[in-house]
Amino acid sequence: MIAVSSPAGGGTAFPWDAAMSVGLGLLRLRPRDFWRMTPRELAQALAPRTPSPLAVITRPGLADLMRRFPDRGSG
Repeated sequence: MIAVSSPAGGGTAFPWDAAMSVGLGLLRLRPRDFWRMTPRELAQALAPRTPSPLAVITRPGLADLMRRFPDRGSG
């Protein structure tokens, strides 16, 4: 959860510069659409671009895939 209170209030300020760069630059949202989003909606829009820890293959997992699906020779 992101705290949106000001630093003087003891919380962490919302990273607007980074959010705008991602929303307007990476996602190519129109400004109107960006400003209508909540921080949670922005996070969900980025979720497919964020690697999941489950998406990282382990060495045993790779060995299993190589065993199950061996490369076929060209000849």
